[in-house]
Amino acid sequence: MSKDSKRREALIYHAKPKPGKIEVVPTKKYSTQRDLALAYSPGVAAPCLEIQKDKDNAYKYTAKGNLVAVISNGTAVLGLGDIGPEASKPVMEGKGLLFKIFADIDVFDIEVDTKDIDAFIATVKNIAPTFGGINLEDIKAPEAFEIERRLKEELDIPVMHDDQHGTAIISAAALLNALELAKKRIDKVKIVISGAGAAAVSCTKLYKAFGAKAENIVMLDSKGVIRADRSNLSVEKLEFATKRKIDTLQEAMKDADVFVGLSIKDIVDVPMIKSMAKRPIVFAMANPDPEIEYNLAVSARKDIIMATGRSDHPNQVNNVLGFPFIFRGALDVRATKINEEMKMAAVKALAKLAKDPVPEQVNIAYGETKLQFGPEYIIPKPFDPRLISRVPPAVARAAMESGVARYPITDWARYEEELMERMGNDNKISRLLMNRAKTDPKRIVYAEADHLDVLKAAQIVQEEGIGIPILLGNRKLILELMREIDFDPSKATIIDPQSKDETAKRNIYVDAYWQTRARNGITKFDAEKLMRERNYFGAMMVNEGDADALLSGYSRAYPTVVKPMLELIGMAKGIDRIAATNLMNTKRGPLFISDTSINIDPSAKDLAKIALMTARTVRLFGLEPVIGMISYANFGSSKHPNAKKVKEAVGLLHKASPDLKVDGELQIDFALNNEMLQSKFPFSKLVGKKVNTLIYPNLEAANGTYKLLKELNKSDSIGPILMGMKRPVHIFQLGASVEEMVNMSAVAVIDAQEKEKRAGQVKK
Repeated sequence: MSKDSKRREALIYHAKPKPGKIEVVPTKKYSTQRDLALAYSPGVAAPCLEIQKDKDNAYKYTAKGNLVAVISNGTAVLGLGDIGPEASKPVMEGKGLLFKIFADIDVFDIEVDTKDIDAFIATVKNIAPTFGGINLEDIKAPEAFEIERRLKEELDIPVMHDDQHGTAIISAAALLNALELAKKRIDKVKIVISGAGAAAVSCTKLYKAFGAKAENIVMLDSKGVIRADRSNLSVEKLEFATKRKIDTLQEAMKDADVFVGLSIKDIVDVPMIKSMAKRPIVFAMANPDPEIEYNLAVSARKDIIMATGRSDHPNQVNNVLGFPFIFRGALDVRATKINEEMKMAAVKALAKLAKDPVPEQVNIAYGETKLQFGPEYIIPKPFDPRLISRVPPAVARAAMESGVARYPITDWARYEEELMERMGNDNKISRLLMNRAKTDPKRIVYAEADHLDVLKAAQIVQEEGIGIPILLGNRKLILELMREIDFDPSKATIIDPQSKDETAKRNIYVDAYWQTRARNGITKFDAEKLMRERNYFGAMMVNEGDADALLSGYSRAYPTVVKPMLELIGMAKGIDRIAATNLMNTKRGPLFISDTSINIDPSAKDLAKIALMTARTVRLFGLEPVIGMISYANFGSSKHPNAKKVKEAVGLLHKASPDLKVDGELQIDFALNNEMLQSKFPFSKLVGKKVNTLIYPNLEAANGTYKLLKELNKSDSIGPILMGMKRPVHIFQLGASVEEMVNMSAVAVIDAQEKEKRAGQVKK
């Protein structure tokens, strides 16, 4: 995709279907006159008067306690510079999005039209009563230092300039672990800091707080080494001025133990890396291009421990590991500030988390067999679900111990449970899905590539590195559509099964298919006719190893697409019935619903098989299945055959898989509401567990439920995911959106990865 196309795509993303990336959503009922009377006049007077008596009641009766202001004047927007307050708004909205999806914190973004320090501070102070915390963003140095210092002194709510402290906190955690691996002490190592902006200064101060010695630190700005004999140094730079008689980065790097880059790309070369001390630590964090390219550095020194700001290399120093969780902890104890103790607590929590065993969900997301503390894993991954239960409690404890908490936490176990509940508000599973697919992209056949939306999905899959598209259809039409969306034809393979160009390949498929179906009423003429049909041709590509996965169904009814898949691909070994599940990204977290597309009225044995197949699919996503077998009855309350078959299926599952977390028959509300379940049916195996999988007694119920969730709650749907097939073939829902097709492409890639892995294990 050209720069113009990417620009247009970004603009459309921000403009449609409604402008911007965030919105305000009511949290209370508002359907009746009574609701409105409580929400506004006259009912609103009661909480107003309570807050008048005690300002802290604002935390009790309003959203203040979960509301952060992201405030900027647009003078130092990352990668763009001084672009002004209005132009910075998309960035601030983006920051608000990250606060919400990682820590369930609400945000108002505030863009202030002034470069005057006093005016900016006055503005923030005047609006501060609205918020539980202030996140300063993209304000240029040295003004940023003064603004943050004064606001921290003059306000009684947490204030943090993330550009300064975010990188400092994450890199400090990485540094502590890197030093441990290198068997070096922080008070002994020689550190070189390339860059002298807000982030570099904050990083260096935090390293000093952990024991780094000023005399062992050399900092450089655009003019070279910051020496004590240089004139006109700012207060911040003066703190790190060295007395050593050196002038260049090359000199500073000789025998250095640690290099921290927060400057510009390619200023470090291989000789500099080689001149460093044994087991050097290199954090090249300039974005998007580091001070030295990762592969270049690690090839220069086998004993190096390296981190960058990029996600495509190990040890990404990513601010999202810090700011959402630090504010979460600060808000939850109503802290008056974010102090050094709280920042250091966050550092220690992050450092410790990297040493703990990594959940399978994270291993799967990053395509790793087993992530383990070591040179290529010194800080947690951004998708690690444990972050929200580890960092906020550490920050909250530090706030309490340092005397800045106004609302101390007493039940820490309950607090951690509440934090984990907040994870349900985020669609992390989709990001995990994409990330895992990218670790080992596969060749995907799109059988309906002459439809514009299918082609758009294939383009995104190619550009994002999710898979390698193979486009089936009329070549001329596909090329016309590719020009329309600026999809480079050289980035995908185009095949027209009906063209003369494919005669040789088609004949190979005809022979292969005819040999397997000749005794089932298929003539060679039939085979030749069928191989001109894209679904049959695409299925044979997968069968013959010319592709890894097949996707179809965008323009055709589900049964007509399933038929050739079953004929050509067939079911996996040991499977006598296929099924489909849909993954719904709901507010309570991921929810799998089966069977949504195949089995109209399954028997008890069929339901048990569907449940087991779905459980395997759930584990494919790195989750442990907790299954509710759904009915209109609860635990034998109805003797009707429809209820009895669900009960029988549960009995079969308990006998065949005693370790599987499954129970029923259950009404849907009891399956999803654990308090109700515990109250009425305390004997259930699902008590105290969060159900993430629902198995329905028939197709109507499952299909209707997932579509209802999708339309009414706007829940993202991934699926139907076809289960039980011998090879990776999946079918789009009729008229699927581009996003849904991209998601299904990632599923197809992961399915191919897993089947390839299992085939390799069988061969061994």
